[in-house]
Amino acid sequence: MTIGKRGFVVLAALAALAGAIGWWSAGRGDQPVATVPAGERKVLYWYDPMVPDQHFAKPGKSPFMDMQLQPKYADEEVKSGVEVSAVTQHNLGVRTVAVEKGRLDGELAVSGTIAWDLRLERVVSARTEVIVDRLYVKAPFTKVRRGEPLASVIAPAWSSALAEAQAIAQSAETGTRELEAAAQARLRALGVPDGTQLGRDGRIVLTTPEQGVVSEIGVREGEVAVVGATLFRVNGTRTVWLQAAIPQAEAAGIAAGARVVAEVGGVARPVEGHVESLLPTLDPASRTQQARIVLANPDGVLAAGQQARVVLRSDAGPESLLVPSDAVIGSGEQAHVIVRHGDAHFMPMAVRTGRSSGGRTEILAGLAAGDQVVVSGQFLLDSEASLSGALERLGGHGTHP
Repeated sequence: MTIGKRGFVVLAALAALAGAIGWWSAGRGDQPVATVPAGERKVLYWYDPMVPDQHFAKPGKSPFMDMQLQPKYADEEVKSGVEVSAVTQHNLGVRTVAVEKGRLDGELAVSGTIAWDLRLERVVSARTEVIVDRLYVKAPFTKVRRGEPLASVIAPAWSSALAEAQAIAQSAETGTRELEAAAQARLRALGVPDGTQLGRDGRIVLTTPEQGVVSEIGVREGEVAVVGATLFRVNGTRTVWLQAAIPQAEAAGIAAGARVVAEVGGVARPVEGHVESLLPTLDPASRTQQARIVLANPDGVLAAGQQARVVLRSDAGPESLLVPSDAVIGSGEQAHVIVRHGDAHFMPMAVRTGRSSGGRTEILAGLAAGDQVVVSGQFLLDSEASLSGALERLGGHGTHP
């Protein structure tokens, strides 16, 4: 068969295409991987480029991706960080700012829950067996004034002691001062509540020891209260406590006695108060410390369980290195930032952080003034650094001094 010039060209093209297909098939991943001749380059381990932190002792297919493991040679230069061209930086919106020295804003807004001021709490209890004859306050959380009657009870031991004390006090004879002191001591020993009055019929009237709210009623009319039973619990309302959780990093700047103004839901006017103390306990889950804030409550509008918000003014303290809070990736011992070196090199650096306020965070270790930290696009660079293995080497390149 005679083949013309055009037919010859077509056959040549087909032959070239067949050769290309055969070459591509021979180079597919399902063919055996050529090993490095012994003695030329030492392989430290094998890894999947998509999961660089996982190392393997021998070559083969990656258990994570459908691809062959790559060798890591001992003579390869270890480069920390990633290289990003100026064009790519622009496309990613990468922006950096310089680390600078300064003081944090001295304001911290926190929320908390109002509770009774336990220093104003009074308990009316039975130190002898009593019979409850009548209750004047029958419902919990009734507001009462100081000296207002709570209940009348029958208590023979108290009645005789009160009658003796009243008789001595009304006596006009000289030399009764010592007897009066002894009678009062007997009343205290029997646990007769302050302000208790003895009626003409021998019944004893128990009165309120503090202006406030009767938060607990432990007996009902006609009951016999055994020794030690709580009859009434009265909580004063002149002041209340606001329990607020302060982040551990901010607690050091909160000073006892600092004046505060609180906003309470449902209360039209601001409420003034002061920081009494930081409680010596730390919540291990939230890493916060409780602050006890005393709020004035002269009109009794505040009640236990209400939510309030206060702005605390903290001590700014000495100057420190500051970065935008958005630049910090992670928290605690895992905190790090992305630092730019030169025009195109970015490297993760481990840092130890301090307080945060006003969108800025203290850097206690890991950076120097003037370092350029990434504040926009840092998470993309952080992901690239993780793939390149740079994050794995933080211990050697970004350790805290």
